[in-house]
Amino acid sequence: MLKVEDLRFRYSPRGPLVLDGVDLQLQPGQIGIVLGRNGSGKSTLFKTILGIQKPLSGKVLFEGQDLHAMTRRERARIAAYVPQDIRFGDLTVFDSVLLGRISYFGMRAGADDIAAVEQILQEMDLSDFAARSVEKLSGGERQKIAIARAMAQDPRLMVFDEPTGNLDMANELLILQEAKRLAREKNIAILCSLHDLNQALQLGDRFFFMKQGRVKYACDAQDITEELIRDVYGVAVKIIQAENRKIIIGGDLNENK
Repeated sequence: MLKVEDLRFRYSPRGPLVLDGVDLQLQPGQIGIVLGRNGSGKSTLFKTILGIQKPLSGKVLFEGQDLHAMTRRERARIAAYVPQDIRFGDLTVFDSVLLGRISYFGMRAGADDIAAVEQILQEMDLSDFAARSVEKLSGGERQKIAIARAMAQDPRLMVFDEPTGNLDMANELLILQEAKRLAREKNIAILCSLHDLNQALQLGDRFFFMKQGRVKYACDAQDITEELIRDVYGVAVKIIQAENRKIIIGGDLNENK
């Protein structure tokens, strides 16, 4: 289980708290969606959970282990990160995914590392792309490769920061389906931020709504209400039921009080 306790962070000694006592819990096999307006602290939360940034205070535990007490290599064997800004350089798909194994080998990849990458490429239908340059692929294909590289770490926790940003509808659906498959088949805890509330409802098991640097609401889909969304986003919406799931429609900035 991922357990974040009273996490606090600021970018400068006298600056405002960007994270002001964040608490959340996520079970293996669950997909947790972090939601909130721009500037609410979502990306900062992810980087602080992963140890990219050092918190002022608080703990990040995974299966009882303190992630921040680990070395970078130890942490990379537990948690993998797929950021918004994905950069590969001029590498082949195979070599890009192999980089995810770097915490398992020293100067040179071994036979086990090669086999692990080949297996991941096969599972994600990327084998035919193995020798191609990542830079020549579409946005959706590059996003799949970023996920494959993260999977090569053999993680138990994956963190996705806006995984569907700048993708067309078909590739958005592909990435959402891939994330759900990983959680269910591999029993991986996935923490993900999304802007689209309906995508979030389609993908998530738990929902963490951030406001002013805190998780103000932690709930299941059934507990998401029009009032909650108005409080977090400052917009009025309607929630309807269709085909046994919630759909959020509308949005009126004139009703944000």
